[in-house]
Amino acid sequence: MKRKTFFTLLIIAFVLSFFVTPVGYWGKVWLMRFFASAPEIINVEDREVIDGYDWKLKDENWEYFNLEQSKGKVLFIHFWASWNTPSAAELSGIQELYDTYADAVDFYIVTNEEREPVEEFMRKNKYTFPVTYRIVGADSPFKIPEIQGTYIIDKKGFILVDSKETHDWNSSTVIELLNKLIN
Repeated sequence: MKRKTFFTLLIIAFVLSFFVTPVGYWGKVWLMRFFASAPEIINVEDREVIDGYDWKLKDENWEYFNLEQSKGKVLFIHFWASWNTPSAAELSGIQELYDTYADAVDFYIVTNEEREPVEEFMRKNKYTFPVTYRIVGADSPFKIPEIQGTYIIDKKGFILVDSKETHDWNSSTVIELLNKLIN
């Protein structure tokens, strides 16, 4: 076999591995993390206030609670799905952020999936942040994204970040924002 043919076949095999093996999934996750940027902070004059805190949810034990418990606190609300590659790319940064700010910020990592696939995904990836389960059809104080999205809300209920894209949530921009909001 010629050297050029060998390298061509090697490149084709490498590219195909992204479509038919787990290497492809983790490769895409890694690339999304690598190219993720910090989210944009909404300008003060453009910020909107959420429509209240009356939002019924379920915790990881499948018990009902209301977002009212977080009124007057800084909120990090992230919507995700275990099967969604961009969601998976964001979660490691969210875990790092949670490890740093769990005592000062209320984290709601929200999914509308069933418990079993979510618990398996969490166990497999060694994530420890609490999962919140959305009740489909329940009224919420802001627009629910189709699959993924993130809000950062200050103590007065103003939305400072409203993003539907993949970002680096453990970036200096987010850390600086949270430090400002907490103090």
